[in-house]
Amino acid sequence: MDEKMSLTVGDAVDYNGLPAERSKTGGWVPAALILGIEICERLSTMGIAVNLVTYLGGVMHLPSSTSANIVTDFMGTCFLLCLLGGFLADSFLGRYKTIAIFAVVQTLGTGMLATITALPELRPPPCHARDTNCKEANGFQIAILYLALYLIALGTGGLKSSVSGFGTDQFDEKDEKEKAQMAYFFNRFFFFISIGTLTAVTVLVYIQDEVGRSLAYGICSISMFMAILIFLSGTKKYRYKKSSGSPIVHIFQVIAAAIRKRNMSLPYNIDMLYEDTPDDSRIRHTDQFNFLDKAAIVGEGDLKENTKGPNPWKLRSVTRVEEVKMMGRLLPIWATTIIFWTTYAQMITFSVEQASTMNRRIGNFQIPAGSLTVFFVAAILITLAVYDRIIMPVWNKWKGKTGFSSLQKIAIGLVLSTLGMAVAALVEMKRLSVAKSVNTTTADHVPISVFLLIPQFFLVGSGEAFIYTGQLDFFITQSPKGMKTMSTGLFLTTLSLGFFVSSFLVSVVKKVTTSNGGQGWLADNINHGRLDCFYGLLAVLGFLNLIIYLICAACYKPHKPKPLQPGIV
Repeated sequence: MDEKMSLTVGDAVDYNGLPAERSKTGGWVPAALILGIEICERLSTMGIAVNLVTYLGGVMHLPSSTSANIVTDFMGTCFLLCLLGGFLADSFLGRYKTIAIFAVVQTLGTGMLATITALPELRPPPCHARDTNCKEANGFQIAILYLALYLIALGTGGLKSSVSGFGTDQFDEKDEKEKAQMAYFFNRFFFFISIGTLTAVTVLVYIQDEVGRSLAYGICSISMFMAILIFLSGTKKYRYKKSSGSPIVHIFQVIAAAIRKRNMSLPYNIDMLYEDTPDDSRIRHTDQFNFLDKAAIVGEGDLKENTKGPNPWKLRSVTRVEEVKMMGRLLPIWATTIIFWTTYAQMITFSVEQASTMNRRIGNFQIPAGSLTVFFVAAILITLAVYDRIIMPVWNKWKGKTGFSSLQKIAIGLVLSTLGMAVAALVEMKRLSVAKSVNTTTADHVPISVFLLIPQFFLVGSGEAFIYTGQLDFFITQSPKGMKTMSTGLFLTTLSLGFFVSSFLVSVVKKVTTSNGGQGWLADNINHGRLDCFYGLLAVLGFLNLIIYLICAACYKPHKPKPLQPGIV
C-alpha cells in the first residue's frame, strides 16, 4: 500500500481528476511550459511601460505630468488586479483556467494596442517637438488607448497571481528530490523574469523607436499567443491542486463573527475559546488584537448538531483568528514600503523623459530613451550576485547568519532608494543648468551625456534587489500557511499603491506649483520646469518614511511557531 501511494502525489490530481501519478505528471517539463507564459508577460508589460511615456508625449502630444500619470496608473492597476486574479483562482477557476483566460485577455490587449498605433486616425497630426502648438489627442483617441492598456493590465493581474503558484504545484514538497527541484525552479523563474525584462528594455524598445511601435506590440501579441498554445499543450501533464477557499473570505468571516459577538465578554481561560484545528497545526494564542478573539466565543446555538460544522460566519477557531492577527501585524511594514515603489515609478516615467532630452549617441548609434532602464535591470542582477557571492559569506563568518534578515533587506532598499532620489535631484540640477545655457526651443537635445543618469538608475535598482527579495521573504514567512497566496497579493499591492501614490503626488505638485500662473515644477516641457525639486521632495519623503519604518520594524514581533508538545513528532 505504501509503495502504491508513493507512485502518486497525495494532494494533487491529474487532468481527469484522478490522483496524479508522479512519473506521468508534474516535474520540470510542465513547469518549463508555464515559464513561457511568464516570459511573454514580462516582455509585453515592461516593453510597453518603460517606453510608453515617450509615445504619450511625442506622438499623442500629452503634457509631461499627464503622460507620467497614465504610465503609473497603468502599472498600478496591473499589480492591483493581482488581487482579483488570486481571488478568482482560489475561489472559482483554479490556477490553470485563470492563467489560460487572462493570457488570452492580455493577447487581445497587446493586439489592440498594435492596431491602435498603426492607424493614423487614432492619433493626432504629427508635429515637431519644438512646435508649441501641437494638437493633443482627443477624448476618443485617448479612450481607445485606455481600453487597450487596461485590457493588458487585466491580463497581467490574472497571470501574476497564478503563474508562480501553478509552477510550484508541479513539484511535491514532501519529496526531497522534487523539493530541491522546486527551489531550482524559483531561481530559474526570477532569472527568466529578468531575461524578459532585459529583452523588453533593449530589443523591444529599439524596435518601437527605430522600426515601429505597431510591429513591436504585434510581436508581443504573437509571442503571447504562441506561449498560450505551448501552455495548453501540457494540459494532460500538469498537476492540479484543489483550493481550500479564498483567504479573503476567511478574514471577513473572522471579522464578521467578532462584530456579531462584540457585546460578549471574553472568558478568563482562553482554553474555553473554540478550537477544532489538529494539535500539530494550531497557532499559539496571542493577546494582541484581542477584540478578534470574540469570533471564537462559543455562543448559544453555535454548536448545534451539524455534519458540516458550525457556521463560519458566526464561529471561528482560535487558529483562524490568529491567522487574521498575523496578517494584521504585517500591515505597518506593508504601509512603510509603499514609498519605495513611488520612487521606482520615476525610473520609468520622468527619468525616461530626462533621457529623451539628453545626448544619447555612441558614435553613430543613438540609444533609445527607454533603453536606459537596462542599467536599472543590470543593477538588480549585479546586486543579487554580489550579495550571494560576497556579502552572504562575509556576514556568515562575522555574525554566524546566512545573510541579512528580511527586515534588514527592506531597510537597505529604502536607504538606497532615498539616496537615489537625492542623487537624481543633483543630476537634474546640472541638466537644467546646461539646458538654460542653450536655446532649448531650437535645439533637439541638451548637450549633456545621458550617462549622468546611471547613478540614480543603479541606486534605485540595487534598492529593488534588496527590498523585493526582503518583502517577498517577509510576507511569505510571516504569514499563515493557508494564506501564502493572500500575503503575496498583499506584497504586490505595495507596488500598486506605490504607482498610485506617484500619480497622486504628481497631480498635487502640478496643481500647487502652478497656482500662481507659472509652469511649476512639472512643466509640459521638463526643460522649463523644476523636476529637481520634485526629486528632492521624494528624497525627503523617503527619509521620513525610513524613520517610521525603522520604528515599526523595531516594534514588530515575529511569528514564533507553537512549541511541540510531548509525544508530537
